[in-house]
Amino acid sequence: MFGFGKGKDEKKAEPAKAAPAPAAAPVAPGVATAVPVASAIPRGPMNGLMQDWKLTVDKVIDHAFQNHGQREIVTRTVEGPIVRSTYADLYYRSRQVSNALLADGVQKGDRIATLAWNTTRHIETWYGTMCIGAVLHTLNPRLFPEQIAWIINHAEDTHVFYDITFQPIIEAIKDKVPSVKHWVVLTDAAHKPQTTMNVRTYEEYIAGKSTDVVWGDFPEDTACGLCYTSGTTGDPKGVLYSHRSNVLHTLIGMQHDAIGIGAKDTVLPVVPMFHANAWGIAFSAPAVGSKLVLPGAKMDGESIYQLLNDEKVTFTAAVPTVWLMLLQHLEGANLKLPLLKRVVIGGSAVPERILRAFEENYDVEVVHAWGMTEMSPLGSLGAMTENVMAQDRETVVRYKLKQGRAPFGVEMKTINDEGTLLPRDGKTAGRLVVRGPAVAKGYFKNAGGNILDDQGFFDTGDVANLDEHGYMQITDRAKDVIKSGGEWISSIDIENFAVGHPAVANAAAIGLPHPKWDERPLLIIELKPGAAATGDEILNFLNGKIAKWWMPDDVAFVEKIPLGATGKINKLALRATFKDHKLPTIQAAE
Repeated sequence: MFGFGKGKDEKKAEPAKAAPAPAAAPVAPGVATAVPVASAIPRGPMNGLMQDWKLTVDKVIDHAFQNHGQREIVTRTVEGPIVRSTYADLYYRSRQVSNALLADGVQKGDRIATLAWNTTRHIETWYGTMCIGAVLHTLNPRLFPEQIAWIINHAEDTHVFYDITFQPIIEAIKDKVPSVKHWVVLTDAAHKPQTTMNVRTYEEYIAGKSTDVVWGDFPEDTACGLCYTSGTTGDPKGVLYSHRSNVLHTLIGMQHDAIGIGAKDTVLPVVPMFHANAWGIAFSAPAVGSKLVLPGAKMDGESIYQLLNDEKVTFTAAVPTVWLMLLQHLEGANLKLPLLKRVVIGGSAVPERILRAFEENYDVEVVHAWGMTEMSPLGSLGAMTENVMAQDRETVVRYKLKQGRAPFGVEMKTINDEGTLLPRDGKTAGRLVVRGPAVAKGYFKNAGGNILDDQGFFDTGDVANLDEHGYMQITDRAKDVIKSGGEWISSIDIENFAVGHPAVANAAAIGLPHPKWDERPLLIIELKPGAAATGDEILNFLNGKIAKWWMPDDVAFVEKIPLGATGKINKLALRATFKDHKLPTIQAAE
């Protein structure tokens, strides 16, 4: 045989004998001896032995069905009446939606749009779409029809499910969205709108469909939802949520110091589902088994109070304008809120008057929240720490008016323009950047290119400070957008249309404080030499070019709009010039 060493006539070598082990030293009683480590144990990282349980949103509705199936869902329908159903009904009807979509040939990754209020039919469409791996795309009805059409075309939606109140918008865009093959109006045959379009009613669409369907047969990083944000300027950008990010955001929101709802709560999400999943409540309420109360299209103070009172709501969430309308109704009718325990107010800064009124006059805890579509959207919430609650009332209010603290799952810091980390001293302001499992790493179809820094942080566009306890306060906006009633208004879009007027040389739009809407636009005009125009003429020129709620509240004329060193409009100088300007709409709102 092949080998090396001695020849065949030599004696076979004896194996070497191991040296005798040294005699063990005597051990004193009570002294522990060392246990030898097995040399077979691998060194370095090793995998855990836990199950691979995919984080997909079908798990949410499955859990609600199995553990909270008879928990009630109450909806004020768009047609008018209040109807009652359960999570079991939601589960079965969502599965019928899935089979209806599959019968249309919908495949994983196809985009299905909704233009709808908070109703059970809307949520059924959500889960029916997402649980088969298609992408649920929520459209914001407050946008101008041309913007909605652009967004549908960019997303390449194949279906649009819409409420009857939005039939005029659908009629305006139907011929401009070639990707849409199916129009489904979220109603029954008795309320089908008069139209020449080939539309099906929702009840007709799912009637007779089986409830037997496979859900969740895809990886957890599969795309789940799509929501467009106007950002700062230019075309809207799509934020593409994954199943994993939505489930993790649900767990983030379920923390006690975040949304913090539970099985004993009755939850009224006034914030619309087209605002980043109703701040996640469309997932977290079924996940914990809260009774769900959906307001439909009626957002006035009287209608919201009726649901709060009649359904014994304990938790609700909305933008400040809704709470102002509710407060006016409560004060005008001398009403109380004996059952409501907690409200989350976000979308724009909470006015001190609203915070004090709900806490001091109605004994309702107010939690200030901040977030972005790109964050799914929760970023920070104003749950108070023990050290703050030990302070006097005025100090507590001052902290409650901040934007709050980041929950677990959101990393937050401030940096300067060079990327240097700034101190958490509650004074030093810088660019607010964030990262986490529910924060976007890019936009749909790579719009905007790379949006993360070299450490994976997303720049929110806000300027803020952080203190040693984690409280964040936004001090300015790096973005030149105006936030009105929780909605972004692009100042540059208004400016671009305004300069189209033949008499206008330059235009600038800035946000001025407003008691009801947080901010409203002031349009500042520099006329061409020798030209003349009135404010009404400028506004009439804008009419039909931008959404009605984007229309400036006032027009001011200046001899010269100030420009910065790079030729850009100096908004800081304009805000200083017009800081005392009173919008004509303020008196009507007060």
